[in-house]
Order: sequence, then structure tokens, then C-alpha cells
Amino acid sequence: MLTQSLDEYWRTVVNTIQDGVMIVDTKGRIVSVNSALEEITGYAREELVGASCTIINCTSCELARDNEGCHWCVMFQKGELRRQRCAITRKDGSTIHIVKNASVLHDASGIVIGAVETMTDVTDLLEKETQIETYRRELRAEDTFHGLIGRSPAMFHVYDMIANAAQSDAPVIIYGESGTGKELAAIAIHEAGPRAAKPFVKVNCAALNESLLESELFGHVKGAYTGAHRNRTGRFEVAADGDIFLDEIGDMPLSTQVKLLRVLEDRVIERVGDHQPIPVQARILSATNRDLPALVAKGAFRRDFYYRINVIPIKMPALRERREDIPLLAEAFFRRIRLKYEKKNIQGIARETMETLMRYPWPGNVRELKSAFEYAFIACRGDVLEPNDLPGDIAQVADAPPMPSIPAAGDLDAVRKERLTAALRTTGGNQSEAARLLGVSRTTIWSQIKRFGLKDR
Repeated sequence: MLTQSLDEYWRTVVNTIQDGVMIVDTKGRIVSVNSALEEITGYAREELVGASCTIINCTSCELARDNEGCHWCVMFQKGELRRQRCAITRKDGSTIHIVKNASVLHDASGIVIGAVETMTDVTDLLEKETQIETYRRELRAEDTFHGLIGRSPAMFHVYDMIANAAQSDAPVIIYGESGTGKELAAIAIHEAGPRAAKPFVKVNCAALNESLLESELFGHVKGAYTGAHRNRTGRFEVAADGDIFLDEIGDMPLSTQVKLLRVLEDRVIERVGDHQPIPVQARILSATNRDLPALVAKGAFRRDFYYRINVIPIKMPALRERREDIPLLAEAFFRRIRLKYEKKNIQGIARETMETLMRYPWPGNVRELKSAFEYAFIACRGDVLEPNDLPGDIAQVADAPPMPSIPAAGDLDAVRKERLTAALRTTGGNQSEAARLLGVSRTTIWSQIKRFGLKDR
């Protein structure tokens, strides 16, 4: 009676497990399955029990075929399988990706009497991985440059400047309003040049007071000031022969500017509290949203320091100056943020929403656009982002005079096709000239011609 009760409990436990469970005998005939395996394979229990395990067409099945009892299957020879990734064919012909674990079963005398297999359906997981990799490829595609997104003339000019600056050891300064992507530009300079494998170190000059900033940049020795209980390596030393990015350099104190000027001229630093010169090779990249010439005129920024850091200036355009890039940015942010809110099943951006984004002046630039999408995904209750899902000050412009017709995010391929067609028409079908006109490689032109089904012109 107790044995019967335990057997019933065991059946309940096995049928509660979400993983599929299958028991086969030494001939490969299915002896028992649980409810999850029925669901995974699409076969009913009656169709599976008594049938050969080959019915599910598992891609990991290896046959020995030596006609010696249970050795017909390599799994019986190995004794077990652990986390085997494979696929099976459902009754309806569709493919299911699984992770399989298996082990042979022995009787009390140690004789092999069969095997048990568990199968975990990972199809959804693999689809997510594929989706993520697709997004990654798209974000690395033709509309991006080392993380910067845009195909406007203003951004092409930035890309050219970054590519040239990356090959130089001269100081680079990046100007632009808050949120225009100055740090991304600095990272692009680092990644596009020969220092890409070297350190990239960031220091925010506005976040620290004068003494802490100097300690952060140059390091200090034990006892240099109250609280300096040990020696500390500065960020210049950490950067070594890589790049050091000085953000908000317009807020750097005058006294620190003097010391940094020596670094630029002599390529040495001194730790706070020490007079031992330490050679440094790091290239200085800096950024500011302030008008440095105006600060120089007022005496709030050293003229000699300004000339030393302003060797290669790069201006990041405000978003309102490159509105044609808004659909590209919107599509990129939509796809990235959808990965975080996958349970909401939001499928796209309404045309009216895109038109609203195009009309808004974006005082916070690209950073504000990204934040708007974060808000919209939280506020959205449907399957498409509508204008009223945007933050209040942005949504208010929905009633403003309409802008010229612009594409929704899903229509960007049509824009690219039209742009390519126009370029080929302008150049008389010369793909090299079309590539130069559009600022892309000839390979991109060729691949787009194939992708959009255009005839060579």
C-alpha cells in the first residue's frame, strides 16, 4: 500500500516538472513520459509510449549500431549526457531547441535496464539571443560610427574629424551642448586610433574641488594633506600611454590649469606633496559645453592653456541642427529600450509620435531623446508608442503646426532606398561616386542595391 502511494506521489511530482522527462529501455523504446514532454513534442502520451525514441528526431542522437544489446546508442556507452544543446522535431514538423540531460538506469545488480532523459525547451531563449545579436549588428551598421548615430551632413563632418584626430597624438577638445554625445565622440577617437587597446580614463573636472581634482589627476603621497593616509596613483599614470578624457574642462580651476599646462609642455607630472617628476605619455581629450573664448576674455580661463588644448577642435551639433537624424536615433533607442521592457510587447512608434519628436526643439539634445523613450515605455499602455505616451512638455507640441512628412521608424528602409536611388541617378550609376556622395563604403552601396532589389545603373 505504501509502495502504491509513493508511486502516485512520484507521478504527481514528475508531471509537475516543467522540463520534459522521458524513460527508454535498452532498445530505445519509450517506456514513460511526463506531461511536459507531451507539450514540448506535441505528441500525446499514447503516441509516445511504445514508440522508438527516434520519433522526436533529436539532432544529438548518435547511433553505434553494433547489435550488442543496449550499445546501439552512444549515450548508453557514455553513461550520461550533461547540458547537451540540440533540437527535436515536433509532431507538427516544427523545430524545438532544447538542452538535454540524460543518464543510464541500472537495476540492483548493476545491469543497464534503460535511460532517463530530461529536456528543457530553450527556443524562446535562443530567439532572444538571436534578436539581441540582430540589434547589435544593426547598431554597428551603416548608420553608426563607433556608437555615434546619424547620417546628416553635420555628423559626417564629425566622423571625418574623429577619424583624422584618432591618428594624431595632439590634444583634442570636443565642444557641444549638454547631451550631444561629447563623451561618445571621445570614446570614438580612442577606439578609432592606434591607442584603442590602451587605457581610456575619464575625469569629470566639474565634480571635484581644486585639491581633490589635483589629487585625482596627478595622485598624492602619504601625508600630502589631512586624510592622505597612503600613496595614491593619479589618473594620468593610470592612463599610461592611452587616452585621458577631461570632461567639463571649462570648469577646471585656474591653478589646476597651470599644472596641466606643464603636463602638456613637458610631459611630466608631480604627485601632490612630492617633487619627483613622473613621465607621462597619455594623450589629452577634453570636452566642454562652455564658450572658452568668452571665458578667456573674462580672465576665467587661461589663454595659454586654451591654445594648448584647442589644437584639434571638434564641434558636436545640437539635435535641432540635425533633425533628419531623429528617426534613426528614435529607432535605435526604441530597440534598445524594448529589450528592457520586453513584457510590455510594444511593437513600434506611431507616425504621429515621430512627427511630434521631429517638431520638438530638444534643448537636452540626444540625452533628452533617450530619456523620452524611457518614459514612453513606462507610460505606454498599448502596443504602439503614441504622442500622449511622451513626457508632458514634448507631448504638448503634438498640436503644433505640422512638419514636412517624415518616415516612421519602420519606414527607414524606404528612406535609404530613395536616398540610394537618388545618389545613383545623380552619379549616372557610378557606385564609387554614389558611395562618396552618401559617405559610405562602396561595399555598402553594393549590398544595398542587392537588398533593395535595384538594378545596376
